[in-house]
Amino acid sequence: FRRKGKKDSKVKRWDVITIGNLSRNRYWGESDAKGVRSGICSCTVIQGEGFRLIVDPSLSKAEQMTAELDRRTGLKPHDLDSVFVTHEHGDHWFGLEHFSEARWLAAPEVAAALNKTNKLPKPVEVATGRLFDAVDVVPTPGHTLSHHSLRFDCEGMSVVIAGDAVATRDFWRERRGYYNCVDFDLSTKSMDKIAGLADIVVPGHDNFFLNLTNPL
Repeated sequence: FRRKGKKDSKVKRWDVITIGNLSRNRYWGESDAKGVRSGICSCTVIQGEGFRLIVDPSLSKAEQMTAELDRRTGLKPHDLDSVFVTHEHGDHWFGLEHFSEARWLAAPEVAAALNKTNKLPKPVEVATGRLFDAVDVVPTPGHTLSHHSLRFDCEGMSVVIAGDAVATRDFWRERRGYYNCVDFDLSTKSMDKIAGLADIVVPGHDNFFLNLTNPL
């Protein structure tokens, strides 16, 4: 299979910190009408030359977030210099305040929405284009109109941290948005866009998976 990533990259490693789950999952026979469990999102750390970035910090309790970060990377919250939030839904920024020493980043509309909540002790900064000359901020609307994913190269593979642009692998297979998606057609188009970019997809509420769509 033809890889989409470049071998030369400033990203040196990436790790999934929490594997997310949905509050309700139609592929498990559950209704969209009512949640049956607490949902958390997938959270990822990207480490590269001069930066350590955590994406969508998912756990609201500081001790749990700290424990999972240590268990998966050996890092402490103060070791992270940046946080990126894919969209404004609470489960993707519940753990933001645990990283008080880091810069908080999001796409313009997402940053504005988070800052308007008046629930955060410092502002979320606007991030566009390319972060640290290594990570691309990619518009992926549908789940929300302002949703943005991240894309980067590592070890010759192109990785997309999709947030809720891709809920789980099951939703990906059917190109279906999650029940609270604001525009299902846009959601499908964003998944098709991600398919053209990624060798590996990290969905918002599932483990990562390979996207082997370009046979030689």
